[in-house]
Amino acid sequence: MTRALHFRRIFGASAVALGLWLAPVAAFAADTPPADLLTRVQTQVSDYLEQFSEVKCSEKVKQEKLNHDGKVELQRDSSFDYLVILTNSGGEVSLDESRIAIGEAKADKKNRPLLVTNGFSTLFLIFHPYYQESFQFTPGDIEAVNGRNLQKIAFQHIRGTRSPAALSVRGREFPLEISGTAWIDPQSATISKIAVTVGNTMEDVGLKTLDSQIQYMPITFRNAKTAYWFPSQATVEVETPRQHWRNTHTFTDYKQFNVTTEEQVASK
Repeated sequence: MTRALHFRRIFGASAVALGLWLAPVAAFAADTPPADLLTRVQTQVSDYLEQFSEVKCSEKVKQEKLNHDGKVELQRDSSFDYLVILTNSGGEVSLDESRIAIGEAKADKKNRPLLVTNGFSTLFLIFHPYYQESFQFTPGDIEAVNGRNLQKIAFQHIRGTRSPAALSVRGREFPLEISGTAWIDPQSATISKIAVTVGNTMEDVGLKTLDSQIQYMPITFRNAKTAYWFPSQATVEVETPRQHWRNTHTFTDYKQFNVTTEEQVASK
């Protein structure tokens, strides 16, 4: 059985357009992070959507199937030209991933299934205003990472609200109750790392555990006055009662691009 994990990326147009929409106090823990950090992160993520849809990069995907001892028994490596397309249609704004294969390993002769994962580069959407009422946020410690003091913020999905993550099995989607921690630069409100997990709440559909970690890195484009933080690596590890998979997505060689469209009406 092949399983696919993905993050939903559809938003109401008004949620994206507002950008600065603040969360109600009830949506957050009583001990909210210092100052207005959560609000600044939400604003940063809203603005970041435009930046992310104006770049392309190279993506390498390593799919691994592990045995009961944690050793790799099957591996497949693929390479893609990768970009995220931001569109607005019918009153909804959506993000869609585009992958063009530029190198792909041969298919397994035994036709053993591998895990398909997508959308994890957009995990920052947990902090988008569209999902603000779907999570409870709790401040953690300050942690020094590579010479930077980062504010840890824990998040927990609120049951019964919309979730940005879903498990797809045989064409059906099952929303995931995700929780985890984000490491955020309190000065710039940029996300440096996100770690998410799903416990044993989905065992009835065959998902035992899910753990994922996304690393972000600064990218400076030509003539830019500041660096932007884009995903550098996303690792996804999934266990079912009988299977164990690990996928690693590596993103490099970011480049800006512009797409211009012109519409003309033919004269009669």
